Order: sequence, then C-alpha cells, then structure tokens
Amino acid sequence: MRKLLILSFVLIGLQLETVSAANRSTEQIATFCKVWGFLKYYHPAVAHGKFDWDREFMDRVEQVAKLQDKAEVSAFYSEWIGSLGTVKDCRKCVNDLPDSCKRNLDIDWITDTALFSNDLIQVLTHIRDNRNQGRNRYVSKTPLIGNTSYRREKPYKDSVYPIKAMRLLSLVRYWNVINYFYPYKYLMDVPWDSTLTYMIPKFRDAANVMDYHLALWELTGRINDSHAFFDTPYASKYIGYQTPPFTYKVYDDRVVVNGVYNDSLTQLNGIQLGDEITDWDGKPIADLILARSRYVAASNHAIVLREMYDLLDGNTDSVEVIIEREGVQIRKRVARYFYNDLHYDWRKEDESKGDLYNVLEGNIGYMNLGKLKFWQVNHVFRKLKDTKALVIDVRNYPMGTMSGISRHLNTERLPFAFFTIPNLKYPGAFRYTKSDLTGHHNKHPYKGKVILLFNEETQSHGEFTLMALQTAPSVVGVGSQTAGADGNVSWVNFPGNYRAYFTGLGVYYPDGRETQRIGIVPDVVVNPTPKGIRDGRDEILEKALELLKEE
Repeated sequence: MRKLLILSFVLIGLQLETVSAANRSTEQIATFCKVWGFLKYYHPAVAHGKFDWDREFMDRVEQVAKLQDKAEVSAFYSEWIGSLGTVKDCRKCVNDLPDSCKRNLDIDWITDTALFSNDLIQVLTHIRDNRNQGRNRYVSKTPLIGNTSYRREKPYKDSVYPIKAMRLLSLVRYWNVINYFYPYKYLMDVPWDSTLTYMIPKFRDAANVMDYHLALWELTGRINDSHAFFDTPYASKYIGYQTPPFTYKVYDDRVVVNGVYNDSLTQLNGIQLGDEITDWDGKPIADLILARSRYVAASNHAIVLREMYDLLDGNTDSVEVIIEREGVQIRKRVARYFYNDLHYDWRKEDESKGDLYNVLEGNIGYMNLGKLKFWQVNHVFRKLKDTKALVIDVRNYPMGTMSGISRHLNTERLPFAFFTIPNLKYPGAFRYTKSDLTGHHNKHPYKGKVILLFNEETQSHGEFTLMALQTAPSVVGVGSQTAGADGNVSWVNFPGNYRAYFTGLGVYYPDGRETQRIGIVPDVVVNPTPKGIRDGRDEILEKALELLKEE
C-alpha cells in the first residue's frame, strides 16, 4: 500500500511538472511574440525589411520555449537585438501624445523587471523612443482613406497545415497586427494579452488540418468585430454541407422558420412559417448556439444570432427535431439537402425585398436604400416631396446615397462623424481626423417627419449612412441594434493565403460617442416576433406607421 502511495505521489509530481513546463513554454512564446512584433514595427532595420522576419520567428521560437529564467531570457534577447544593428537617436519621434490617442497602446511590458534585466529594458525603451519613422515593409496606409494594408506579408500559399513554427507564425502575425493597428482593441471582451496565451497551445498543439483551421477561425472571432470575416474550406467542412429546405431566424434559445429555399421540400417535411424549433438532433438550440458562438465574429449578441444562419447545417441526411407550433410540441424528423439540390434562386429574394420607393396609406413616403442608387435620389424625392412623412428603410446595405439624401433633408452642412486612424510613426497609437460633414445649404428641404428603419442587418456603410441621416431635423429611429461595425475594412493573410478581415478605422459621433459594438441605437425598439413571422408581417414598418398615425 505504501509503495502504491509513493508511486501515486511520483506520478502526480510528474504531471504537475509537465503542466508547469507547458505553462512556462507558453509564457516564453507569448513574450517572444510581443518582442518579435515590437521589433517588426519599431526597429528601423527590421521595419525596412533588412531581415526575413518570418524566418527569424520560425528559427527562434523553439529556442525561446526552452528558456528557464530571466537571466537566460535577457541574454537571448540582448544578443538577438544586438545582431540587428544600432538604433540611432531619432529627432523626428514625437513621444508626448495625449492619452486619447493612446488608449490602444499597450507596450508597458517592455519595462517589466519580472521579465527582463535592467540593461535589456534600456535597450527596448531606446528602440521605443527612437522608433522607425520611415516606410515599413510590413504595413502601409490605404491611399485617401488611412486604414492599414498588409499586402507584402508572405502568403505561403501551400501551407494548408503548416509545421508547428509556421502555425505559431500565423498566430503572432495576426496578434500583432490587431495589437498595433486595430482601432477597437480597448473594447474587446477579453484582454488581447489573454487571448495570446489562450491561443498559443491551440496553434502549437493542433493535431491536424481541422484543428489548425478551427484555431484560426476562433482567433479571428475573439476581436468582437462584425467585420472580422474569415472562412476556409475546412470551416465549411466542420459546419457541414447539408442544410434544411427552409430559412430561419435565431432567437436566444430557439429557431423560428421565416422563409423557404424550396417550398415543396419544406411542405414535404411538414414545416410551416413561424414554427419554433427548440431542439435539433437531440440538442437544445441554446447549446448549439453556445458551441457555435466561439467561431462567430460579432460585435454584439444580435450579430452572434444573425450569423447563426448555418446553425442547422450538418453532414447527415436527416435529424430528429422538436417543434413548437401555436403552443403544441411536435417531434418529427426533418431532412437536410445539399444546397444545389434545393434549386434556390437568390434573385427572387432580392425581388421580394420591397419597392424602391412608394407612397403608403396616409400619404407616407417610403424609400428603400438597399435598392436606391445615387442617380435616382433626386427623382425619388420629387415623387415624394408632398408626402406628410418619409420612412427610410436602412435594413440593408445602402448604395452610396447618403450625401444625396442629406441634401434634401438638411438646411445646412453639419458634422456627423470623425475617424481614428492608425499612427504608423507610433504603432499602437491613433490620430483623430476632422469631422465629416453632410447636408447642403438648402432653402427648401423636405418638411415632413422622417423615420429611419434599421436592425441587425444594418452594418458598416449602413451604420455610417444612419449617422449622417440622423443630423436632419425631426428624425426618429425605429428597429433594433445594428451590427456595431463601422469603418473601412483591412485584411491580413494567414499562411495558406487565407484572408482575415477587420475594421481598420475607428468611427465616432462628433461628441465622441462610440458606434463600434454598440451600433446605432433606435429611439423605438422593435423586434420581430414568431407570430409576426408566421403572419408574414413587417412589424418594424408597422410600428413606424403607427407612430406617424399618432402624430
């Protein structure tokens, strides 16, 4: 018995030692990631492209994982940085920036005495204060806009499942791009440093191509940005290639059928509009949402649910489901189909999205910005100028019409938004632009009340359009929270040449209010109901018309 106890204690000790070694390795790789990224954007010789910086990472990452203590760490980095050449004093460097420009800047770790020796800290702070002020091989600005571009990063096109060092390169390339140039890092749910240590084991230990691609997918979702588009064929394989014959909207814990891909197949499976699915393939919908949400890039919960359009997809021909219909639970089997077998025509959906413009009952004008083109704006306003009120539908992606519309609604030029742009001369810091203006000196503007319709489908340019239109007098917003992702989009590639997108500019109201994650906030909140879907009603438009009737 005593021998068994001793053996148990030995095994426990070995397990703890293994865990401790793994944690130490992760911490050392995390530190290396930060130093590598800092030098990439700050050290003049590195920034100018005098070294193959990807190769420097891949050749050294195994070495740093084995470093044991501060003395070894400091000696390693001191020797490495010394080999890059002398950093001359910088007369152009502006180090005194207002705090408002530095809320994303987080490089205090370079002075952490628990990590580095005092001599190494002096070297790192010298590089910070005398950083690169010229071009940077790895990052540039998009002309006339200001968001960042990373087109010179190597794509490694054949690296579908790269070796461990290159898998970690994928992580640190993306992590540092977001760390220095993502305008909303300060708004993330989880601190970006924590994401680094969380994701290192997932990239390092990815056992196969699927594990690697799921790690990429999860990483991009952790910036809480509805612009963080990312996809690979392996993500599609993970979700599955077969789908039910109907469309649906996901609520907090259930799925509501709101349309069909194929009417006859939907009827064959006994599904009706408004059916509420509470259990799918033996799993509650809430559990499916939770499992899937880790791979969803979304600024807010409304977009998490919006992006669940493939929640019911899979790789089996049919599933057992529980449906609630008018208070009665029905258990049944529902078939899934390959998309091409549904023979769905997307053009019919576009045709069903309402008129370009119309005059509704009560002399209410209606305008659909998803269809309205810039050259049509004046014509439509001439047709609607005598209406008593105007409903502008922005539950879509507008087609560049906001300035034309504002000229008809406003009597003067007004500020509606300003931007924050990455400061490439001080990576991690941002600079502010002057406010954008909208409207026109117009003596004869539209005189009726204006209601703006929006919901989770309103994103990016749609949100920017709403900000401009909100400057007009007598404007009321009706609907629900928008996507919370405004500003021009940037992208960077992962090995395998897979692109990861993100919001590249910060966008704010003139008074400093944020739009990212919050979205555009309606004055009157309206969310569609299962009954409304079942009855084929547009409850947001109905509420707008009800408000106008009360006027």
